[in-house]
Amino acid sequence: MIKIKALEEHLEKTFGIHFNDSSLLAEAFTQASYVNEHPKENLKYYERIEFLGDAVMQLTVSEYIYQRYPEMPQGKLSRLRIAMVQEDSFSKFALECQFDQFIRLGKGEEKAGARSRSSLLCDIFESFIGALYLDQGKEAVVDFVTKVIFVKLDQGWFEQEVDYKTKLQEFLQQHGDVVIDYEVVSETGIESDRVYTVAVSADDQLIGEGNGTSKKRAEVQAAKNALSKLQ
Repeated sequence: MIKIKALEEHLEKTFGIHFNDSSLLAEAFTQASYVNEHPKENLKYYERIEFLGDAVMQLTVSEYIYQRYPEMPQGKLSRLRIAMVQEDSFSKFALECQFDQFIRLGKGEEKAGARSRSSLLCDIFESFIGALYLDQGKEAVVDFVTKVIFVKLDQGWFEQEVDYKTKLQEFLQQHGDVVIDYEVVSETGIESDRVYTVAVSADDQLIGEGNGTSKKRAEVQAAKNALSKLQ
């Protein structure tokens, strides 16, 4: 528990956050590989809390930008939200918060460089949000996200981000309707660290593939790769 104690001190010193239930924090920062190497300790890993954190972030960001930009149409709101909650953004936030230093990994995953893996950093950021929500409620999440994410709107962090699925659709349908389809072609990795491969086709013609730690992220990557190739 030494690493979790250090995490608690870091959160209190940096963000003024004091966890009431440290077991939630421990679960949020523990990967399955660490649990597998310590079978007698009855540990939990982050997958379930990450699932909750993802939903909490979607709602928190949606409410914020809806209220902040009252004249912004739905399409632009969707693109802005995607830019803010995508894997690349969350992994950067996790590094900025120094969360990478406190992840509990198995020896094999540590040697494989998992601590700096974008997909894992994204998951840990979401699992922390889930743990914070369970421990202290929505207000604490909003306060933390305001300090870490919302302040970056004024700094122009998300201006260059693109909703690649929408961009691909607009490119393909310049001269008429095109049927665009996304299909999962493979799933690899352990249950807590799954990687999906998605193929995107236009009128049954394969135009690109992409990988991601969720089907949604893999679809976005597939669209980005397809757009890059077509342009």
